[in-house]
Amino acid sequence: MSDRVLRGSRLGSVSYESDRHTEFAPRSLTSYDCSQRHETAVPFAAEADIPYTWECKVCGTQAIRRDAQAPEAKAVKPTRTHWDMLLERRSIAELEEVLAERLAVLHEHQGQVKAQLKADAAKTRKKSA
Repeated sequence: MSDRVLRGSRLGSVSYESDRHTEFAPRSLTSYDCSQRHETAVPFAAEADIPYTWECKVCGTQAIRRDAQAPEAKAVKPTRTHWDMLLERRSIAELEEVLAERLAVLHEHQGQVKAQLKADAAKTRKKSA
């Protein structure tokens, strides 16, 4: 008999308790206004930290809390670029020296490639002649 009572019900997804004799947590209703003059009212728990902005339910833009001052802007650290980090490790003179060394290596390699291409071209001319 008890098996038949639960047949067809979704156990775990629906509570069979009633809300009678239940005391809810204290709440406060906070109003937000968006730039399109839509009003959005959101209930929050009384002890909750209420955000300054909220998404408008009508148009989806950022709505601003009606009864609050704008929060203080946080101090933002400037972003460190690769150049800034490089200058922490080496001076400009050291960087110019490293650049000159690398350019010399590249020029030497380029000279070898050009010499090899000339030699290959000379071989093909001799074979065709």
